Amino acid sequence: MRKTNMPDDRMINRCVVLRRRPVGVPVADDFMITDAPLTKPAEGELTVRNRFISLDPGLRQRLSQVDSYVKLIDIGGLLTTTTLGEVIASRHSDYAVGDAVVGFNTISEYSTGAPGPMTRKVDLARTASPTNHLSVLGPTGMTAYFGMLDIGRPQAGETVLVSAASGAVGSVAGQIARIKGCRTVGIAGGAEKCRRLVEEFSFDAAIDYHGKDLAAITTAIREACPDGVDIFFDNVGGIQLDAALDCLNPGGRVALCGLIAQYNASEPPIMTNLFKLIAKSARIEGFLMSNYADRFTDALDEMAGWINDGRLVFREQFEDGLDNAVRGFLRLFDGSNAGKMIVRMPD
Repeated sequence: MRKTNMPDDRMINRCVVLRRRPVGVPVADDFMITDAPLTKPAEGELTVRNRFISLDPGLRQRLSQVDSYVKLIDIGGLLTTTTLGEVIASRHSDYAVGDAVVGFNTISEYSTGAPGPMTRKVDLARTASPTNHLSVLGPTGMTAYFGMLDIGRPQAGETVLVSAASGAVGSVAGQIARIKGCRTVGIAGGAEKCRRLVEEFSFDAAIDYHGKDLAAITTAIREACPDGVDIFFDNVGGIQLDAALDCLNPGGRVALCGLIAQYNASEPPIMTNLFKLIAKSARIEGFLMSNYADRFTDALDEMAGWINDGRLVFREQFEDGLDNAVRGFLRLFDGSNAGKMIVRMPD
């Protein structure tokens, strides 16, 4: 084993585990914090002290849906997400004690395991805050970047519509479309989030979906996008996707990033406008940020340049300590979060 900063063998590892499967919107009692032995790494593994923990809506699927792109979490199993931490013990030739790494790990004080395809060393001096590697220069930013540019393929003068536009992914996706010369319209919940879209994230217009049925959302999209929609970057699904399909221009593209409206639903939504994909010769395509791992370096360079130029802004929001991780996760579903949700672990 290489040099190690592992704590004393008697120390425990506090972890967030799934206590029961959520029905509908998750609640605090679906989870619990428990203690487990602090495991030392085997050959080819690392132990990482998690310093910052990303909280993302996609975790909801892994709590109850067997057809997610990541393995279903068992009852009593540790929750998993992207973390930023420090290697404190290594039996892997590519990683040394003290390296800062981003990877898919457990929501716990420490994570031990073999580095996966998304594990990478990061330069903390590159960003204003280490947490940027979990937000705009991490999974959030990479999802927006590749979803908009590779799936949406924006062209100057086109109209781009983004759902959950005030969120961590949607706000960045819309700004990238603006940088590429598009007119950008965002859908968000409430007057404050709509104000933020226009005044803070430089969207051209915002639609408040609160209190609107399919017909009302469709009308609102037509009013905000009088020339139709060329690209829809969707994080929500449900009636927002159905309405956007009705407003697509010929050759329109839908980048299907998330379906948060369905994560807590007992029944899948009924879609009435799927035929518009045929009628408009349009395309809908899902994607995973991990598909583009070999291109992250170039994407990070371009995103960092936009940030330095002041053309790309972002928000981060924190919960302090593992005890507040569940509260932060639940805020993703009640609309009270106002930025990329991150757990900040104590020094």
